[in-house]
Amino acid sequence: METAKPLDAPGAGDRHFAAAGSTGGSARSAPAEVPAEVSADASAARPAAVAPSLTAAARVSSLTSGSSWTAGGTVAKTTGRVFFTVTAGSDAGRNASCSGTAVTSANKSVVITAGHCVKLNGAFHANWVFVPGYDQGDRPDGTWPAITLLTTAQWNSGENMNYDVAAAVVAPQGGRSLTDVVGGQGVAFNQPRGRQTYAFGYPAGGPYDGSKLVYCSGRTFDDYLSSQDQGLSCGMTGGASGGPWFLNFSARTGEGLLNSVNSFKYNFASYWMFGPYFGPEAEAVYNTAQKAVLT
Repeated sequence: METAKPLDAPGAGDRHFAAAGSTGGSARSAPAEVPAEVSADASAARPAAVAPSLTAAARVSSLTSGSSWTAGGTVAKTTGRVFFTVTAGSDAGRNASCSGTAVTSANKSVVITAGHCVKLNGAFHANWVFVPGYDQGDRPDGTWPAITLLTTAQWNSGENMNYDVAAAVVAPQGGRSLTDVVGGQGVAFNQPRGRQTYAFGYPAGGPYDGSKLVYCSGRTFDDYLSSQDQGLSCGMTGGASGGPWFLNFSARTGEGLLNSVNSFKYNFASYWMFGPYFGPEAEAVYNTAQKAVLT
């Protein structure tokens, strides 16, 4: 896990994913089940939010393009690294990493991440696990294997960058569910664009090494080039994909409303990170995940 390195996504054209990285060792996890495809209900295009849980104290900057997060709080427990094995394309068989977030949910077992962190090159990844609070190789709250992987219908059918969103339902460990152990961040959908945002992740490409939680913050802007995503000034690198974007983030408590995830960068603009808009498609994935029965 400590040796995870960035891996460019095949077929990204003039873009590259800010995500998957190969690792020299096994992710030591059980294979995930075959995932389900999720379709969105157009009537769901209304503002919606789910409240976060847990509290803590923090003091940080409200403007950064990629600093280590040292303030602790809820975000340090709920954000984690994702490890998996790529099953298709030129990198099939290689172990890789992304980032993800434990969120408040009915079954207390949902992790939100990017679509390409669960499926790429037409196939779902195997050996998918979530390590909340990962810190320089330490796994303070254990390793949580996925039992179900879900993504949007648009990513599932054609890997559409505008819908690069996914959820994993993880198995209980020691008789306890994920958010009973680490807490959960709130989730928001169909929100206004252009708001103050905090982004987090575990970048593994230089100058980062994937060992620590890193954050960016600032106001988002609309991508005027080739996607419907929002952009944020952010220097995070490979391995950060799937990490959370928060609205209404409190630097004091480390809590916020998850409203997007790290998705991609343009090769010619490494100082920008882009994330998909959380509309009814993302909401449908979340709702299906939180209703999943744990087995």
